[in-house]
Amino acid sequence: MYAFDIERPTRLADAVKLLSDSVESQPLGGGQTLIPTLKQRLAMPDRLVSLGAIDEIKGICTGDDGALCIGGTTTHADVAAGAGAYPALAGLAGNIGDPAVRNRGTIGGSLANNDPSACYPAGVLGSGATVVTNTREIAADDFFDGLFATVLEEGEIITEVKFPVPEKAAYMKFEQPASRFALVGVFVAKYGDGVRVAVTGASEEGVFRWSEAEAALSADFSAGAIDGLSVSGDGMISDLHGSGDYRAHLVGVMTKRAVAAA
Repeated sequence: MYAFDIERPTRLADAVKLLSDSVESQPLGGGQTLIPTLKQRLAMPDRLVSLGAIDEIKGICTGDDGALCIGGTTTHADVAAGAGAYPALAGLAGNIGDPAVRNRGTIGGSLANNDPSACYPAGVLGSGATVVTNTREIAADDFFDGLFATVLEEGEIITEVKFPVPEKAAYMKFEQPASRFALVGVFVAKYGDGVRVAVTGASEEGVFRWSEAEAALSADFSAGAIDGLSVSGDGMISDLHGSGDYRAHLVGVMTKRAVAAA
């Protein structure tokens, strides 16, 4: 590790000011990705601004439009326990990592990091959620921008995520047993105007929507509706855990399981 300052503001406005004071400042959520990154010196900010003491961006409530609203610094464990209005999302959160990770990691931190094998990006994209920051609201379809990349600007903080609650939904993950990250994870959500299918862990471009499956499932919401459909292994992640073709095959398998579970 190396020397750096750490600030722990209790108001969002103070956190925003601290981050804007220096281009080398970096926000700290639960630290489940950032702290290991600092230890490896892959990032070396001169100041961390912890968001954990800011109560105004923490917690779960229901909005006036019926959406489930989750504060950016809400932990995975709290989402698992408190998102009962959206069981598929609660189940997703309850199967992230291990208890230590779930009690420290936050939804905002996970989304800002946008790991290509993380679970929350699939839940957010599959739900057509809205990511709220200290300056704007961003539709899920516009938020993710490739591996470990989003449209967030420097110093922009995720304050809330708004999830429209679907008629039916489920998340199914084929996990790497050591890390519990998704080799492939599929989130399926059925709304009145159609079905959304979001896939994580598979593509070299990060989380994506499987449009062909969405069209088939919007016409017939059953596991058999995607028989004969497949995604190409080209552009899929290939590593010691599985080839691109293997991951492409898993996309279909996990989508069917998610539909059946929903």
